[in-house]
Amino acid sequence: MTSTEQSAPDTTMNAITEAVTLGRSGEIAAARDRLLEIWRDIGALGDPLHRCTLAHYLADLYEDPARALTWDIRALDAADSLTDDRVQRHHGSLQVAGFYPSLHLNLADNYRRLGSWDAADEHLAAARERLQALPDDAYGAMIRTALAEVGEAVARRSTERRASAPGPHS
Repeated sequence: MTSTEQSAPDTTMNAITEAVTLGRSGEIAAARDRLLEIWRDIGALGDPLHRCTLAHYLADLYEDPARALTWDIRALDAADSLTDDRVQRHHGSLQVAGFYPSLHLNLADNYRRLGSWDAADEHLAAARERLQALPDDAYGAMIRTALAEVGEAVARRSTERRASAPGPHS
């Protein structure tokens, strides 16, 4: 869910991007607080693109897999309400189908870290079924690599955080 060029200005997406950038610069608590503030403005029934994007990135700001899982479930639920028309109004190259591999990957990784192996396997399978929607670029390669890492960790029954996982590392 990356975007480099907006079709139309979207102050909420811009605020989400600013908060994500803050988190990536190491200010995890400040980024989380900003995203939670934006979430309160959006609301649980707000624009599904805003909800999906915010929840997807907010999940990465939690070390605790149960807390991350809550936000990743919200992101997937919001994606189910999205249309290509809506995402293309934000950026003309986006398609909702391209969101699902990453969303299911994150859920699989959270369930794995919680030791819920069947749920992790279900989301790994869902992500793999949707891989054809990913571009053959650096982003697609990153998701495919992470999917293989999570699959290997599930096979080993490892609940350790992956070194390559996004977000804070303790």
